[in-house]
Amino acid sequence: MACYGVFLNHISTRNIRGDVFGGVTAAVVALPMALAFGVASGAGAAAGLWGAVIIGLMASLFGGTPTLISEPTGPMTVVFTAVILSFTSQIPDRGTALAMAFTVVVLAGVFQILFGFFRLGRYITMMPYTVISGFMSGIGVILVILQLAPFLGQDSPSGGVIGTLSNLPELAAGIQLHELGLAVITLLILWFTPEQLKRFCPPQLLALVIGTVLSLTVFGDVGLRRIGAFTAEFPTFQAPTFSLDQIRLMVVNGAVLGMLGCIDALLTSVVADSLTRTEHDSNKELIGQGLGNVMSGLFGGLPGAGATMGTVVNIQAGGRSALSGIVRALILMLVILLAAPLASRIPLAVLAGIALKVGFDIIDWSFLKRAHHLSIKAACITYGVIALTVLVDLIWAVFIGVFVANVLTIERMTALQSKGVKTITTTDDDVELPEQEQVLLDQASGRLLLFQLTGPMIFGVAKTISREHNAIDDCEAVLFDLSEVSHLGVTASLALENAIKEAIEVGRAVYLVVLSGSTRNRLEKLKLLDLLPDHHVSEDREEILRRAVGELPVLQEV
Repeated sequence: MACYGVFLNHISTRNIRGDVFGGVTAAVVALPMALAFGVASGAGAAAGLWGAVIIGLMASLFGGTPTLISEPTGPMTVVFTAVILSFTSQIPDRGTALAMAFTVVVLAGVFQILFGFFRLGRYITMMPYTVISGFMSGIGVILVILQLAPFLGQDSPSGGVIGTLSNLPELAAGIQLHELGLAVITLLILWFTPEQLKRFCPPQLLALVIGTVLSLTVFGDVGLRRIGAFTAEFPTFQAPTFSLDQIRLMVVNGAVLGMLGCIDALLTSVVADSLTRTEHDSNKELIGQGLGNVMSGLFGGLPGAGATMGTVVNIQAGGRSALSGIVRALILMLVILLAAPLASRIPLAVLAGIALKVGFDIIDWSFLKRAHHLSIKAACITYGVIALTVLVDLIWAVFIGVFVANVLTIERMTALQSKGVKTITTTDDDVELPEQEQVLLDQASGRLLLFQLTGPMIFGVAKTISREHNAIDDCEAVLFDLSEVSHLGVTASLALENAIKEAIEVGRAVYLVVLSGSTRNRLEKLKLLDLLPDHHVSEDREEILRRAVGELPVLQEV
């Protein structure tokens, strides 16, 4: 039995055992990650846990990827941390600042719903990989830097990334060896857990349990910093809080957070598709993600998106429908309500080690090691986006990265398409024409110029059209051949119009070969065909060549 609907995700009871096992396994993986991200963000452990429950439940119910597991992720946490820091640095009342930060989460969800409603899902991930790699790697670097202070056993300095980097000497001088030892043990467990053991227990949970047990036994009397007590009750509703002074910043941050969540979720959906050999619904997934973030923000939870680790674990454990995500959310909720006192004893150093490892994993090491071999320009874009993401601003990093990458792409496309603009006077030129057309062109003895365009003609080709036309010297007629043009852009159309008008003004006879379709429609809308006699326009190149050669004055005198 399966439940399909316009609004609901694919929820099936045909694979209950696999979905339940997948949900349980995903919940086990989610617990330490949610705790780590909650503490790392500054919103608290409870915010991370309830964010994992709410987003996971809503996205599983209303999303468009049956096996996707949604929860707070490293990239979303980094951006949300920056949002909290920006508000707490300007607003004295921390409660108000946090309320505004959670309102940004709601706005992010609203943007995601709008993206899905207007069916923009397939366009979200149409971004150069160099930019995506640089952006995600930059976020990974930020997460690593932000965990340096708690990793060394100290409170994070103000000022975010720059503040941490500028305070490195003080942090190094004040290292707490016991907490550093726990953090290092956590990293060693995460990196060196045998594959056989990973099948039965996720390394994150193993590190969390071992680190906590060590802190209560071996390090029990050294005053380690811990999560601290937090309420195990259901989260309370938090009405959105706006400030006229901060409204612009809130909307911009909401849009950035929403866009990042879309990219994060849809990329993970592609991973899920490849593992299950299915196809997700991008627009429906965005609506589900948006509903999850709206509800999470309204109840004081962290923002989230599709999590690759949780999704892969779910699928490998047998999850095949959204039932697994629902089971995961319910189990995680029970753990929060029943085991909150135990969670309060977890050392912050252990969570810092877990978050630090997540940061390392987010960095796209595979591509970074090969980028300079593939292309120096690609490497410069990637490393530039990393630097801008870490040191300047997330928004400017993406904007500048996409702009530069697109300019370089247009430059390459223009260079390739410019080869499709040729001026031909005789068959001695580098051109292939049918034998009869070659004979006709040779008969013109250079008096007829064949101006040939092939392939898609975008705006970058307009300069080539103008340059080739300006190079025309002695000829009495010009034949513009558009029979092999698959797309004629507006700018290229206007460049062609100028070339035709200039040829007419200097007394040259102008002929045109164009097939029915989008190219001819574009010329008709420009009223370009009105400039030429009807018998000078044809779909048959040989016919128009014969007519052009026959109308040449020199040949008529012979």
